[in-house]
Amino acid sequence: MHRIETERLRLRNFRKDDAPALLAYLREPTVRCFLSLQLADLAAAETEATRRASSDEHVAIALRDSDLLIGDLFATHEEPDTYSVGWNLNPDHSGAGLALEAARALFAHLFAEKGARRLYAYVEVDNVPSRRLCEKLGMRVEGTFLEFVTFTDGPDGRPIYEDTMQYAILRREWTR
Repeated sequence: MHRIETERLRLRNFRKDDAPALLAYLREPTVRCFLSLQLADLAAAETEATRRASSDEHVAIALRDSDLLIGDLFATHEEPDTYSVGWNLNPDHSGAGLALEAARALFAHLFAEKGARRLYAYVEVDNVPSRRLCEKLGMRVEGTFLEFVTFTDGPDGRPIYEDTMQYAILRREWTR
């Protein structure tokens, strides 16, 4: 992907040298939906950073001034003109509007440069920060899927199923 710069951020492809910063927020993910991405050590982070570098589906969020990785976005293309989107920000950088700034830049890129007609995101009901972010981006709730997905097991070994909301926005809604 071509680099996108905002006031405070740089959206770019991943690089192998992003591994330490990637490990910083994926060693112990704070949101259950990222538990499957948990990284055990620097070697695993290097492998993951290299894997992400090979695809435009994963977008690194870096601070513009230092180029330090602070999170990531993803945009998975679904034919013909839809993208599933999501974000994961290092908690050390939350609360400053950086996720909103990054997602707005990504959405503008997907609509203007990639010809997206529709973007959607799945958000677990209890993930209030992501729900708020979707709303700030102008996304609307399309529905709630009850017991839709599981990321972890309970003490009894049975899967804990999450209720998941689907948010979406159309290009015509974005450009208003």
